[in-house]
Amino acid sequence: MSAVIVDAEVVVTCPGRNYVTLVVTTSDGRTGLGDATLNGRELAVVAMLQEHLVPLLIGRDPSAIEDTWQYLYRGAYWRRGPVSMAAIAAIDVALWDLKAQSAGMPLYQLLGGASRTGIRAYGHATGRTTPELIDSISQRVAEGFTAVRVQTGVPGLRRVYGITAADADAAESYEPAAALDRPDEEDWDTAAYLRHIPQVFAAVRERFGDELALLHDAHHRLTPSEAVRLGRSLEPFDLFWLEDPTPGENQAAFRLIRQGTTVPIATGEVFTTVWDYRTLVEEQLIDYVRSAVTHTGGITPMRKLLDYAAHFQIKSAIHGPSDISPVGMAAALHLDFAIHNFGIQEYMPHPAEASRVFPAGYRFERGHFTPGDAPGLGVTFDRAAAAEYPYRRAYLPVARLRDGTMHDW
Repeated sequence: MSAVIVDAEVVVTCPGRNYVTLVVTTSDGRTGLGDATLNGRELAVVAMLQEHLVPLLIGRDPSAIEDTWQYLYRGAYWRRGPVSMAAIAAIDVALWDLKAQSAGMPLYQLLGGASRTGIRAYGHATGRTTPELIDSISQRVAEGFTAVRVQTGVPGLRRVYGITAADADAAESYEPAAALDRPDEEDWDTAAYLRHIPQVFAAVRERFGDELALLHDAHHRLTPSEAVRLGRSLEPFDLFWLEDPTPGENQAAFRLIRQGTTVPIATGEVFTTVWDYRTLVEEQLIDYVRSAVTHTGGITPMRKLLDYAAHFQIKSAIHGPSDISPVGMAAALHLDFAIHNFGIQEYMPHPAEASRVFPAGYRFERGHFTPGDAPGLGVTFDRAAAAEYPYRRAYLPVARLRDGTMHDW
């Protein structure tokens, strides 16, 4: 008799930050792991799993991954959205973990085998001032990165995306989610930002030369015309990409950006299905797909999305912040290793405490990852360690303009 799913437990833990983990157990004693973390809305996904999806798993064949995914997505009248898709993703990844364990091979082998010898990653560099930023970039280069995302403070603004608060230790790593009663409020001034950023990239290029790949995230803050102005001002500095220049809900807005600047465009970290990309991909308005396995329904749909993008010469750049757990990061790395149209992988190191809860077999060396050769995802889950770090409610910040108007964060 084939094994069936006998249990699916949702565990919330906070080793430095909150993570939601799904542990699926089969009748032959195997366990598979999935990541369901949704930054600032973790318990919404917990409720979706515990109250609605986990009861549907008991007794199902764990090897029927495609059918289970379609059952949970297509079988539901209410589809899409980050909560639903994060919950489905956790189940999908756990089933792939189980299948690869059963086959006795690392997951990337089931996805077609290795397409490269290493997975190039980019690191994050931040600084409230240009000298602080230069120091941060130097540290990333010393760690082996050949590509670095550059985020800087803006004169006159207290706190902006990607930068620690003015009253924080400059060496402190940036973590946007904060355990506060209400979201922190950042301030924003687009004109000041557009004036300042070209000067910063000029200084960075002068210091580090042309070989280091530089990335920048506008984090949905700009109108299409403002994004064109920024893109044109940064063209002399040969950006690897400009990320999220404008909110992605209006895909047609990217037509103006594409027509106005030659800077490569990356977007999609807040997208949850292939439908969010249709115009962007088919009209080749972007160069990199930024969705996370954890927020886009899992490995099953992400592989299809990236294969779709490949037909239009668009590459992968899977979202990899510290709020994607080591389980979600491992899933991304196995997919990165297997697909043909890999571009680059984001890497924002997890809190030190997380390595106790999620011992992982993947390795980072000289700017590149390898997913490891352990069967399955190659990540284990230490329940005893997880229990030492109880959940803490946390919120992502919000942003206001100088006159108090709520703006896109």
